[in-house]
Amino acid sequence: MDEFRPAPIKATVTVADLEKLDIRVGTILSVETMPRSNKLLRLAVDLGDHRRTILAGMTGERANPQEIVGLQALFVINLEPRRMAGEMSEGMLFDIGYADGVTPALSVPERPVPNGTRAG
Repeated sequence: MDEFRPAPIKATVTVADLEKLDIRVGTILSVETMPRSNKLLRLAVDLGDHRRTILAGMTGERANPQEIVGLQALFVINLEPRRMAGEMSEGMLFDIGYADGVTPALSVPERPVPNGTRAG
């Protein structure tokens, strides 16, 4: 196995830039395969005051995608909705590792917090 080397640090951003992102905790209510995609899974997510459909390219990342049902994770919820495989995704799962070629892991709170709690 090759030794992991962290990627170079990206360009500096301001606190105002960071505050533009709305990252919140949500509970994953269900995970479904998508018939028109061999990569995407459809997540139903409870964000406290509402639910959203988030499409995530997680197929093949874990033996049983159902193992994340019931877990809290971080989601970017103020991205422009995006059509993927014929369906709309209303945000993005905030995971760790994908950009570095590491098997992704969910970004999760260390203890349960109310759904909709903001990160940052």
